[in-house]
Amino acid sequence: MSLRWGFLTFILVVSTCLHAQTQQEKLRELEMQRQAEKQRIIDRQIDSVGQLINQQQYEAADAKIIALLKNVRSVPSDLTFYLGKNSFYLNKFKQSVDWLNKYIQLKGTSGQFSEEAINLKAKAEVELLKEKQIEAKQAAQILSKDFDIDCGPTGKVACPVCNGSTVIIKKTYLGETYKTCGYCNHTGALSCEDFNKLMKGQLKANSQ
Repeated sequence: MSLRWGFLTFILVVSTCLHAQTQQEKLRELEMQRQAEKQRIIDRQIDSVGQLINQQQYEAADAKIIALLKNVRSVPSDLTFYLGKNSFYLNKFKQSVDWLNKYIQLKGTSGQFSEEAINLKAKAEVELLKEKQIEAKQAAQILSKDFDIDCGPTGKVACPVCNGSTVIIKKTYLGETYKTCGYCNHTGALSCEDFNKLMKGQLKANSQ
């Protein structure tokens, strides 16, 4: 009789554990689905920003961008481009250069919007120079230093200091000098956290 009760108790314990495990798996799956749906919503909103810019509705695009920035922890790379592009058409040239430069640093020449970003940045820099020459007053700017930038699914980005080569080359009148990059730890890449620190001037170079 005791063996039978022991067996039943064992079955009950195993069943309880399996049920708890199943519940945890369901909760994890629901959370993943919730996060995926949230990302889909953000992606759709970013796409709508691009459509507003293409329709020359720059003020509406600006309002949508500001609303998006309030609901993301780190800024998606496509949004950095759209913010830079829209800022150009709103004559916020300092803001435009800042965000377009951030997109170029993240994507280099291989990004979907890289060519357009490079061309727009050059135009924005010309306009910014004109503004400085006449001491124009700038409106309040949304600058990237106030936000963490999303480096994408890899969580890494090529080191902007050495351009991923792990070596810093400087030209002098005696020729070229070579120095190991003190930021990327011989890897040529930075974690997203270190990249954001570097862009804010908070990452110190390794002196070794």
